[in-house]
Amino acid sequence: MTDKPIEVLIVEDDPRIAEINRRFTEKEEGFSVVGIARTGEEAVTWLEVVEPRLVLLDIYLPDMRGTELVRRIRGEGKDTDIIMITAAGETEIVQEAIRGGVVDFIVKPIQMERFLKTLQNYRRRLERLKASGTMTQQEIDRLWNPGTADTASRWAGVREVPKGIDPLTLEKVVSVLRASPPPGMTAEETGQAIGASRSTARRYLEYLVSVGEAVADVSYGSVGRPERRYVLKSAGKGVPK
Repeated sequence: MTDKPIEVLIVEDDPRIAEINRRFTEKEEGFSVVGIARTGEEAVTWLEVVEPRLVLLDIYLPDMRGTELVRRIRGEGKDTDIIMITAAGETEIVQEAIRGGVVDFIVKPIQMERFLKTLQNYRRRLERLKASGTMTQQEIDRLWNPGTADTASRWAGVREVPKGIDPLTLEKVVSVLRASPPPGMTAEETGQAIGASRSTARRYLEYLVSVGEAVADVSYGSVGRPERRYVLKSAGKGVPK
């Protein structure tokens, strides 16, 4: 446990959802909500005044997109982490958020179990950073995927992952799928989101299908060309800890 509560700023224009986020956050030990901002500009003011450690950020705000606020936070060099809460699964939004350093995604409708697990993982990440002087590769892997020594093996429920499947890349693919509601994402869209080729993304997606953790369906684009779309079997499902 950290020495003092992790201060959280909620940025959400819907009062009902903001209240749900506040209640969920305060259910988790070690977190304290210091404010709720309804707009991006209001969030900027809160960030200047209270300097929270964590921002729970909605993607659509009345005066700007959440990704614009992410850029402003990073541009000002603030020591603030961001978890994005969104109903959107567009590839470009997920990709932009990942590039901006968003540490996790929670997709609406919000599930309390997934919400609390996200906060728990984030808290453990801070604790490891505070405790570590120098870090081994295994410790960095665990920092990226909290509580996991062998991310892909434990997530997929197998003893060893196949050759060509990297645990960290697999987790990136899982995160992208988690942030994308049905009808899911194509291999090309997934590759763009994680910065990999279409063929690489397809290899990881098909691996998830083969171990029963994702499903693929065929849909037809605007020109009638069939394409496979992938989605996690259970919304909000992540790496077991």
